[in-house]
Amino acid sequence: MAILEVHNIEKHFGATRVLEDISFSLEQGQALAIIGSSGSGKTTLLRCLNFLETPDQGTIVVQGKTLFDAADPATQRESEIRKKRLHFGMVFQSFNLFPQYTALQNVTLASQLLAKEQPDFKANKARILADIEAHGKELLAQMGLADRAGHYPHQLSGGQQQRVAIARALALKPDILCFDEPTSALDPELTGEVLKVIRSLADQKTTMIIVTHEMAFARDVADQIIFMDGGVIVEQGDPHQVIEHPREERTKQFLARYAEN
Repeated sequence: MAILEVHNIEKHFGATRVLEDISFSLEQGQALAIIGSSGSGKTTLLRCLNFLETPDQGTIVVQGKTLFDAADPATQRESEIRKKRLHFGMVFQSFNLFPQYTALQNVTLASQLLAKEQPDFKANKARILADIEAHGKELLAQMGLADRAGHYPHQLSGGQQQRVAIARALALKPDILCFDEPTSALDPELTGEVLKVIRSLADQKTTMIIVTHEMAFARDVADQIIFMDGGVIVEQGDPHQVIEHPREERTKQFLARYAEN
């Protein structure tokens, strides 16, 4: 069974149709790369999956459970949105770290807030917080940042800040980790360190959706690729087929423009 099933998602902003009839599935442990020009709907799709935007049509199913159905108001209650977001860890283009918190505090904050809502928190506060801190340190070590846990964002490079953001997204153990152009705000010399981390997560069979303009990276890391243009999926398949032997003319034109730049 697919861990994620997206059926017929549509999204409009006023009279502008940003997503039209988007359907795909993702298996446990797969990495899906979404490519396409700016304005093709890639980021809006991720925001719909993370419930930062509400689709106008369609359904989103995770682990066999319908999280969103445009025809069912019960799946759209505001009170349930935060719980649904826990299924998707989100890494944004900008790092979005809290400047007043250290790297470790940025990673552990959400886990601590959720823990405080648990009925056994007061009775087990010390143990729970110690476990959260230990997990946060493990994640920072996984990102190569064990020695930066006490540093504030302004004391970190852009690549280090993005790796903290990845650790933060992993802290809540999401079903699917989503990246929205994770290297677009980085200088070229820092891009490699972030891509190395994502490649390592792919090797560990972390289920991921990666919106990226790094075509060689997408080809080497993704299990499947979706090319979007004008709010629709133009072509999808394995990396060899989509990038090396595209079938659709729009895909060929996009890849040709990319190769020229």
